[in-house]
Amino acid sequence: MDSDAQRQKFIQMTEAPVEPLICKMAVPTIISMLITSIYNMADTFFVGKLGTSATGAVGVIFPLMAFIQAIGFFFGQGSGNYISRQLGAQHREEAERMAATGFFSALGAGLLILLVGLLFQNPLCRLLGATETIFPFALDYMRIILIGAPYMTAALVLNNQLRLQGNATYAMVGLVSGGLLNIVLDPLFIFGFKLGISGAAIATILSQLVSFFLLLLGVRRSGGIQIRARLFSPSVKRYLALSSGGVPSLCRQGLASIAVTCLNTAARPFGDAAIAAMSIVTRVTQFASSALIGFGQGFQPVCGFNYGAKRYERVVRGFWFCVKVSTGVLLLLSVLGWIFAPHLITLFRAEDAAVIEIGTRTLRLQCLSFPLLGWVILCNMLLQNIAMTVRASVVAAARQGLFFIPLALILPQICGLFGVQLCQPISDMLAFALSLVLTLPVLTKLSRLPSES
Repeated sequence: MDSDAQRQKFIQMTEAPVEPLICKMAVPTIISMLITSIYNMADTFFVGKLGTSATGAVGVIFPLMAFIQAIGFFFGQGSGNYISRQLGAQHREEAERMAATGFFSALGAGLLILLVGLLFQNPLCRLLGATETIFPFALDYMRIILIGAPYMTAALVLNNQLRLQGNATYAMVGLVSGGLLNIVLDPLFIFGFKLGISGAAIATILSQLVSFFLLLLGVRRSGGIQIRARLFSPSVKRYLALSSGGVPSLCRQGLASIAVTCLNTAARPFGDAAIAAMSIVTRVTQFASSALIGFGQGFQPVCGFNYGAKRYERVVRGFWFCVKVSTGVLLLLSVLGWIFAPHLITLFRAEDAAVIEIGTRTLRLQCLSFPLLGWVILCNMLLQNIAMTVRASVVAAARQGLFFIPLALILPQICGLFGVQLCQPISDMLAFALSLVLTLPVLTKLSRLPSES
């Protein structure tokens, strides 16, 4: 190894007891995910004071933000997973080249999103599901969000690369600082400066910019792999390696963007109240699942390092530990979500009885399948980190793509609004069944492989 810090990191990741190690890695990622969800909810909460159409606008533009995140996660997870395996195999120079390639590629992709988005802003806004009353709010919000696309994608690369090297604390500081700043800036720009929904968008992109610079600082101070422009090494081979880890994230996040667009389109015939209710439920369930994702992200660097070092028994042991813990926590959250569903929806839109009624039933239906998500998400993370790209991509695509999108097109035609509300829980159950079939054989194979001591 090139440094004592990297040598110590390798020993820690491949020799420390698995369960405490995962928990240690998970604490900063859980905090990061929770704060990120809180500031996403803050937009919905404060914009909700502007009216039902403004609340709906945030939901309409959410798929665009999810797509920007999908591109960031593609380059971030793809390069980060590769980096963790290379560090496990003690190939530092190749890890450095991948770090630079992933970062600068994401920056370029974000710039392309900005240019194309501004060029086609009107048709894009309508494609995302805006009604006539929501359209002006959504357009104002979208124009500003697009400005942040280049550094939002690049920031996600830095975050994932830091986290997958086992430096999650530095990743946490960058995300949490930006998230807390957004919560402070939202009411200041929306109400203090009287900028309305545009103020919410400005608060978001400024906060993301602060996160970006803090993550750059974290990379410099972490003692891990650095981002150097001279090591930017694009090649077919390197992009194929990046894609093997990034495509599952692109499927998951990208299809989530399409899924929310389909949801908004399916809810549109039932009015602004239905779109606003779906937007609120999406934010609430994202907050609840963010801790699960953060916990799973604590498993990812442990998985990558140990798989690269051929210590397979540690990979399997860590996976089952995460499944047991996450399923128990999600079961508890589902019970609480069912009980307090009306109160949670009222927090965001107390003035609209229709939004509360629609949102309460939607949230309760999603609570029925919520405990299954631990298995689905952790299967995806395991398969992604051990470079089983096809299986990982299918599992990633299942919940919000393979099942959700067809259901969103069919069920509302049969069951009306109730069909819209049923899409997510039914999709979750089908994704759980598919991930069982795809992942159990892999776990059996890993359990039988000889591990290096």
